[in-house]
Amino acid sequence: MGGIDVRCLASGSAGNAYAVDDGESVLLLEAGLPTKKILSGFLPLLPRVAGCLITHEHGDHTCGAVGLAGRGIDLYATVGTFAGISGNVPAHRRHEVKVGVQFRIGSWIVLPFEAEHDAAEPVGFLLYSLVAREKLLFATDTYYIPNTFRSLNVVMVECNYSQDLLEENIKAGRIPRLLKNRLLRSHFSLDNVKAFLAANDLSECRKIYLMHLSGGNSDPGRFKREIQELTGIVTMVCGKGGDACGPPPEGWG
Repeated sequence: MGGIDVRCLASGSAGNAYAVDDGESVLLLEAGLPTKKILSGFLPLLPRVAGCLITHEHGDHTCGAVGLAGRGIDLYATVGTFAGISGNVPAHRRHEVKVGVQFRIGSWIVLPFEAEHDAAEPVGFLLYSLVAREKLLFATDTYYIPNTFRSLNVVMVECNYSQDLLEENIKAGRIPRLLKNRLLRSHFSLDNVKAFLAANDLSECRKIYLMHLSGGNSDPGRFKREIQELTGIVTMVCGKGGDACGPPPEGWG
C-alpha cells in the first residue's frame, strides 16, 4: 500500500461510517450505522482495527458505538460525546480525548481539534500515519474550523449544502425556514469548504473526500466538479450507502 486508503461505508444525516487504512492499522471513523452493518461492511479490515474515533454524540455518528465496544473495539471521543451516547460503554473500551492533546492508536498519531456544531463537545481529527508517512484531516458536522493545517495529504471534509439550493428549497416549501438557521450554525456549506481549503496547505494533498452531503440541498456532481476545479486535486464524493439506524431529520435527507 502506497499511502492511506480511505473507505466510505455510509455518509449523510442517516448514518456515517468510514475507515482509514495505512497497511498496518485501521481506524474506524464514526459509528453511525447498526453494529452488524459496520462489522460486515468493514469485514476484511476487522483484524487490524485499532479503534474507532467519534466526533460527536448524534445518533447518525454513534448508534453502533456501544455494539462496537461490545465486540472488542476501543472508542475514542470527548467527555461530552461519551456523556451523550445512548447506552453504556464499558470502562476499558472508553478512551476520553481532549482538544489539542495528541495520542497514539496503533500506527497512527491522532490530534483532536475544535469543531463547531450543535453538540456537547464536538471535534475533528488530524491523523498521521507512521507507516504511510501521510497526514489526513477528518472534519464533519461543523460550520467553522478555527485551525489551519500544513502538509495535508488527504482531506475528508463535510460539504453539506449550497446556499442557492437551500434557498430554492425554502422558497418551494420543501424545507422549513427555521431549518436554515440550524444548517448555518451546524454544517459546512460548499462556500465554507472552498474557503477552508483555500486557507490550508494543500501543496502535498493528493485526494479530497466530500462527506455528509444533504440529499435535498446538495448536488454531488456539481460539488465534486467545483472543488476539483478550485484545487486541482482529485475529489471524491462519499455516497450515502449502508442501512441507517433511523430516518434523518425532516429536510436533511
